[in-house]
Amino acid sequence: MFRKVLVANRGEIAVRVMRACEELNVGTVAVYSEADTDSGHVRYADEAYNIGPARAADSYLDHEGVIEAARKADADAIHPGYGFLAENAEFAGKVEAEDGLTWIGPSSDSMETLGEKTKARTVMSEAEVPIVPGTTEPVTDPDEVKTFGEEHGYPIAIKAEGGGGGRGMKVVWEESEVEDQLESAQREGEAYFDNDSVYLERYLENPRHIEVQIVADQHGNVRHLGERDCSLQRRHQKVIEEGPSAALSDELREQIGDAARRGVAAAEYTNAGTVEFLVEEKEGRDGLLGPETNFYFLEVNTRIQVEHCVTEQITGIDIVKRQIKIAAGQEIDFGQGDVDIDGHAIEFRINAENAANDFQPASGGSLTTYDPPGGVGVRVDDALRQDDELVTDYDSMIAKLIVWGEDRDECLERSLRALREYDIEGIPTIIPFHRLMLTDETFVQSRHTTKYLDEELEEDRIEEAQQQWGADESTTDADDEEVVEREFTVEVNGKRFEVNLEEHGAPPLPTGDNPGGSAPSPPDVAGGDDGGDDIELEDGELVDAEMQGTILSVEVEEDDEVAAGDVLVVLEAMKMENDIVASRGGTVTQIAVDEGDSVDMGDSLVVLE
Repeated sequence: MFRKVLVANRGEIAVRVMRACEELNVGTVAVYSEADTDSGHVRYADEAYNIGPARAADSYLDHEGVIEAARKADADAIHPGYGFLAENAEFAGKVEAEDGLTWIGPSSDSMETLGEKTKARTVMSEAEVPIVPGTTEPVTDPDEVKTFGEEHGYPIAIKAEGGGGGRGMKVVWEESEVEDQLESAQREGEAYFDNDSVYLERYLENPRHIEVQIVADQHGNVRHLGERDCSLQRRHQKVIEEGPSAALSDELREQIGDAARRGVAAAEYTNAGTVEFLVEEKEGRDGLLGPETNFYFLEVNTRIQVEHCVTEQITGIDIVKRQIKIAAGQEIDFGQGDVDIDGHAIEFRINAENAANDFQPASGGSLTTYDPPGGVGVRVDDALRQDDELVTDYDSMIAKLIVWGEDRDECLERSLRALREYDIEGIPTIIPFHRLMLTDETFVQSRHTTKYLDEELEEDRIEEAQQQWGADESTTDADDEEVVEREFTVEVNGKRFEVNLEEHGAPPLPTGDNPGGSAPSPPDVAGGDDGGDDIELEDGELVDAEMQGTILSVEVEEDDEVAAGDVLVVLEAMKMENDIVASRGGTVTQIAVDEGDSVDMGDSLVVLE
């Protein structure tokens, strides 16, 4: 077994991995950016190392920075969690090549094979796993897309090779959209995954999203741990996950599980992973989906999933501990027939978003109240504590609520109780949305598909839920305005010491650029540290960022004439491209951002006159 594991991640998943390590008597090492100096995963770890600025590319995505921290800590393994470097085959290969350091995950070769969707489709097809009609070679020419459309019909999904969760995927509904959507998918693939290669699939218009959790060791053993239903999605991002699926018959469930095992074995895959499928829902069906139902391989996630907790609750198997044991060379000690599915579990992603405002992420705030639920069958995975400041530089998910019941009905009832107990004030969350879904007939009857939230659920119902159950988001207290509190963190050889100062009636003092201490306040420019110039607005219209994100492209130049509706800037936020358009015609007189800049909500982008 390992002595010390560095967790190359942040937040709740980092704490989750560290808890598993602690139960195995393994030491833990955190890495953190300047934005995360006071974050929960840093508090939890035995040691912690600063690896750079808030910008993920300069910290959590810095290969050499993470490996150097492992060297400093004398760690003998790295666990990537999910997101960031978790599915980066290049980084996994670097860890594998490092003497005395083990990668807790599938091999870099397996990650490369299954991470590129065309290669994965080829492997699955050879293993007789059903795949959606599509291409097995990258597509570069719009004419190839049009030819595919003539053969298979529209709509067509154009997908980035390294994509997932809707990132790098564009849907072509008719031939006239081919050029624009192909270019957009390639651009997203390059921006997110440093790979502009894309492929094509027939786009299924009414599917359920079913995924199978697998574990595989270095001794040829492959087991699946049942399926999860992740069909409740918004813009291809999962919101609520549950297991087992309430829509599948036992015969269909067995077919999908066997297909997952077959495909993983053919890929010579090891460690934990998830095989995702699309299952064609039958409109107006009476009863469960039977063994004649079409299902198709979608992708393999070569890492632990956000929703792995659902499977843990219904199988009693700690998947993260299994990951660590498998990486240490241990053999799986149970057969497929020993996997017992007990009861039902649902996971609710607790995102710092306002669902009534198009799920816009919070721009800041502190948790003036943070009181998670408890009781029988209730689990909360988080890294937060009351009075913590919300870190907005990364994903908006702040916690996960996982609820178990003896059957789905009890699980739904217990979930309502737990959500009512979950008390968060100071920032918006989507808890009101979750409470709404537990009273929604389509969801309760498990007749929802991946399109339900985007195309069928009425927006006014979400607004009513937010008004009824939304918490007070105010964080201002006049009594505190005359007190300046300063917290310094000193890091010495991975050990951290806290120094607190309180100044009454004094102005804030700059802290400087101490990499081991509190992050300095960003300069007053558009885009924060990475943004453009200050804008002195005299005449014209100032176009600003509607949310925090990253500039993917600037579509205009100074002195350009634009019309109302023209795209000025493409902003990536919450893993989606957002076109920032002109509200009226005019001339571009100033541009305050460049491609790759990080911007906060309200930052200046463009001036029109």
